[in-house]
Amino acid sequence: MNYLLDTHILLWVLFSPDKLSVKLKDIFSEPTSEKFVSAISVWEISLKYSMGKIKLEKRVPSEIPDAVLSMGFNFLDLDSYTASTFYKLPRFKNKDPFDRMLAWQAICTNYSLLTKDANFAIYKDHGLKVVW
Repeated sequence: MNYLLDTHILLWVLFSPDKLSVKLKDIFSEPTSEKFVSAISVWEISLKYSMGKIKLEKRVPSEIPDAVLSMGFNFLDLDSYTASTFYKLPRFKNKDPFDRMLAWQAICTNYSLLTKDANFAIYKDHGLKVVW
């Protein structure tokens, strides 16, 4: 099975693994599942870091890609097909562009989104699979 990490899950894996659910810890230890981090998440972290909205415990955003790869995760880039079909995702109360694109990437790739964010539930009827 393939999984896409929500941005906060990536941050918890890196800095606060005790916040992860038992189910997610089990998924991370599964050797047969593929775990992906979206370029969207890395961009979101970099943007929020530059604005002073998040701190990275003596790290900078440019160190995240190497950390992600060292954990055995893969990257999911934003391809032109996903970007150009984004308009198909209905716009509900969640207006966060990062969340919406992560949801759309997960739907387009048929990956399960690893997130604690209950706001993603509104996209389940549109093909989003959420795991917490």
